[in-house]
Amino acid sequence: MLHARRLVLAHFSVAFAAFLAALVLGAWQMYVRSPLSEWVHNPEHYYRSVTAHGTVMAYVLPTLVAMGLGYAITELALKRPLIGLRWAWAGFWLLLIGTAMAAITMGMGKASVLYTFYPPMVGSPFYYLGVVLVVVGSWIWVALMAVNLRAWKKANPGERIPLAMFGNVAGAYLWAWTSVGVAIEVLVLILPASMGLTDTINAGLARVFFSWTLHAIVYFWLIPAYIVFYAFVPRAIGAPLYSDTMGRVAFVLFLVFSMPIGIHHLFADPQVGIGFKFVHAAMTAMVTVPTFLTVFTVVASVELAGRLRGGRGLFGWVRALPWDKPMMLAVACSFVMLGLGGVGGLINMSYQLNETVHNTQWVTGHFHLIFAGAVVLMYFMAAYELWPQLTGCAPLSPRLVKAQIWSWFIGMMVLTLPWHLVGLLGMPRRMAYFDYTSPALQSQASIVTASAIGGFILLASGILLVWILATATRRRSTTVEPFGFSRPLHPQARTPLALNGFGLWVAMMIGLTVVNYAYPIAQLASLEQASVPVIPIGSR
Repeated sequence: MLHARRLVLAHFSVAFAAFLAALVLGAWQMYVRSPLSEWVHNPEHYYRSVTAHGTVMAYVLPTLVAMGLGYAITELALKRPLIGLRWAWAGFWLLLIGTAMAAITMGMGKASVLYTFYPPMVGSPFYYLGVVLVVVGSWIWVALMAVNLRAWKKANPGERIPLAMFGNVAGAYLWAWTSVGVAIEVLVLILPASMGLTDTINAGLARVFFSWTLHAIVYFWLIPAYIVFYAFVPRAIGAPLYSDTMGRVAFVLFLVFSMPIGIHHLFADPQVGIGFKFVHAAMTAMVTVPTFLTVFTVVASVELAGRLRGGRGLFGWVRALPWDKPMMLAVACSFVMLGLGGVGGLINMSYQLNETVHNTQWVTGHFHLIFAGAVVLMYFMAAYELWPQLTGCAPLSPRLVKAQIWSWFIGMMVLTLPWHLVGLLGMPRRMAYFDYTSPALQSQASIVTASAIGGFILLASGILLVWILATATRRRSTTVEPFGFSRPLHPQARTPLALNGFGLWVAMMIGLTVVNYAYPIAQLASLEQASVPVIPIGSR
C-alpha cells in the first residue's frame, strides 16, 4: 500500500501538466521555424518560448518524475512507510514555487536566456532564484532517499537492497553532486550580475561550471528510465530479470562515469585547454558501457519471456513475445530511439567529428531522441504502471496506451530524423527564422516541414497521455492488486558487498570530478581580465 500516494500523485500530475504546456511551446517553435509560417517579426517571442520549453523539459519534468517515482519506490520496494513525509511535501512546494517564479519571469520576457543560461546574457534574478528553489526542493528528496535507505538497512542488516531502490538512490546521489555545478554558477557568478552588483561576468568559468552539470544531468534524466527497464519491464511482460547484478553494475557505473565528461560540450570554447577536452572526450566513451550492459540484460530478459511463451529457434522467441502488452511495445520503441540517439552521441563526443555538427540541428535531434524519445517514453510507462496504485482506478486501456506509445514513437522519428539531415547540411539550431526563398535553403524547406509535422504528432500524443491519466479515475476498481517489481532469474545469488552500498562509488565520483575539473576551474578563476560585460535580457 502506498501511504504517500497523494505526494506521488502530486509530483506526477504537476510534471505532466507542465510537460503538456512545454509541448505546446515546442510545436509552436517548430511551426514558426518552418516554411509553413511567416516571420514572427519579434524573435524575442521565439527565444522566450525556447527558454520556457527547455527549462520545463530539463529541470521541472525529470526532477518531478524522479522525485515522485523515488517516493513510490521507497515505500513499495522497502515495504515501509516513507520517513519524512512532511519534509517531502516541503520539497514539493519549494519546487512548485520555484517553477512558478521562473515561469512568470520567462512569460514577462525577462529571462530569455535558454535553460543553459548562456552568460554573458543575464536575465531577471527571479528566474535564477526560481531555478535555485527547484534544486533546493530536489535536495530534500535526495536527503530523504538517503535517510530511508539507512533506516531500512539498520532494520535489515546484511539484506540485499532491492534493485529498484538501489537505482533510485544512485540517481539521487548523482543529482546531488551534479547539481552543485549549476548551483555554484548561479549563486556565485550569475546572480550577482543579475542583481546589478557587478557589470561583468567570467563567462568562460561560468560555462565550465555549467558543463559540470550539463551532461551528468542527462544521466539523472536516464536513471528513472533505467529503473523501469530493470524493475518494471520483465515483470510486465512475464519474465524474470536476467541479472540483478548487471543492473547494479550499470547504476554504479553511471555514478562513476557521468561526471567527468561535461567539457566535451565545450570543444569550441577557447578558454578550455585541448588536453582536458581530450580527457573528457575519452571519458565520455565510458558511459556507453552501462548502456550496453542494460541493453544486453533487458534483451536477455525479453528473450526469456519469449521462450517461456513457447518461442523456439534463433528468432522464434521474437514472434512469441507479448506484443499485446503496452510495456513490450514501449521498450522496443525506446531501444530503437536509444540506439539511433546513441550513435549520434558518438559523433558529438569526437573532437574532430564534432566540428562538423557543432551547434547545428544535428545536436537537437540527438538529445531529443535520447531524452524526449527513449527516456520520456519510460516516464510514461512508469506513470501508467503506478496509476492504479495512486488513484485506485481500474487497469488502463491497453488499446489507448499503445496508441499513445505508437504516436509518440512515430512523432519523435518524424521530428528528429530530418533534424539530423539538415544538421549535416549546416542548419544552425536556436535560430528564430530562416528565409526558405534563399537558394541555399530551398532544398531544406520540405525536410523542415516534415519535422514540424512530427512536432504536432508529438503534441497530439502528449494530449492523449494526459487524457488517459486524467480520465482513468472514472473507472474505479474495488480491488487494486499489490504492486511488485521484477524478480531476478537467480534470486539466491549472492550480491557482492560493493554492489550493496554506495561509499566506494560516491568516492570515485567525487574523485574523478576533482581530477577532471579542479585545474580548469582554478585556471579560469585566476586569469586576469577574463570577465566580459554583462548583456541584460529584458529589464532588471
